[in-house]
Amino acid sequence: MHCGILKAEAVDGAHLMQVFWHNGAESLYPAVWLRDNCQCTECYLHSAKARKILLEALDVNIRIKDLSFDRKKVCITWPNEHYSEFEANWLKKRCFSQQARARLQEELFSPECQYWDSELQLPTLNFEDVLHDDEHAYKWLSSLKKVGIVRLTGAADKHGEITKLGKRIGFLYLTFYGHTWQVQDKIDANNVAYTTGKLSLHTDYPALHHPPGVQLLHCIKQTATGGDSEIVDGFNVCQKLKEKNPQAFHILSSTFVDFTDIGVDYCDFSVQSKHKIIELDDKGQVIRINFNNATRDTVFDVPIEKVQPFYSALKEFVDLMNSKEYKYTFKMNPGDVIIFDNWRLLHGRRSYEAGTEISRHLEGAYADWDVVMSRLRILRQSVKNGN
Repeated sequence: MHCGILKAEAVDGAHLMQVFWHNGAESLYPAVWLRDNCQCTECYLHSAKARKILLEALDVNIRIKDLSFDRKKVCITWPNEHYSEFEANWLKKRCFSQQARARLQEELFSPECQYWDSELQLPTLNFEDVLHDDEHAYKWLSSLKKVGIVRLTGAADKHGEITKLGKRIGFLYLTFYGHTWQVQDKIDANNVAYTTGKLSLHTDYPALHHPPGVQLLHCIKQTATGGDSEIVDGFNVCQKLKEKNPQAFHILSSTFVDFTDIGVDYCDFSVQSKHKIIELDDKGQVIRINFNNATRDTVFDVPIEKVQPFYSALKEFVDLMNSKEYKYTFKMNPGDVIIFDNWRLLHGRRSYEAGTEISRHLEGAYADWDVVMSRLRILRQSVKNGN
């Protein structure tokens, strides 16, 4: 990114600035964008890294009046004599070329996604290393973003370890089940997870309009038989469904499904939402899966002729995710913590026998992807600078 300016000039009737770099590259910058992003103290609050200039004060047809440059910066004078300086590295990073924009988006959002199936090599790190060493913490979160799941080993088999991870990233995501919650067999359970029965593959909390992005589960006690965890890379399965049955993929990515959750825990709640099972972005890429058969509502707000085709599409999707080819099965041991992408992975649990005492106990929590990505960016910078 360290590249000097060879030449800079106003072009296109002074509505654009063209920069020629010492490495032979060229960049174009609209005058209106430059004025909008003036870095002077009058226009920009550096302590908050936030724009002060008001959009209503911006002339969207503004031209560059005068321009000068050296290797390290460009200086612009505007028609009202306002003066702006832009550093070479700042400009280069924000070049409008497709390649430069893609590079910056990759740096900001870490979009790389590594699909997997039943042969998953589960990324594993030490719990204490992640808590106390930035390089390990960076590897933890970057692997979480790329693979969708990470296992940490060596946590104590007691309450509170999840809270430490929450503080490591920033803070946990409060829901109606509390800051953390206990997955164990309970009398009059207010959630199917709090039973000993099999949990089919699902994502957590689609009853919320903004389901939590990341889930953390800490194994405190594990039953001797049963209780194995099952996970599937939902993005991979969506791709296979689209290839195998495009019509089923279309139905699941265009039909709004009602979800509900009613009960009492952290407080009383009556939650309703609508989601497409497969959520796409404007480019048609899968960005989130919203599916929990337990909380899919009896209310189904679609015309009657669309009901049967929907069930057929959903059944095909579920059959595909349950096939041995895509499902990875493992058993958590006391002291293990798994952290996974709740928008991407579907997870489940095999049944286990109920006893007179609690034989299986996990402590769980959620985190928001914004919080996780914030920490990932900070850790990347820390590791990059060798701090």
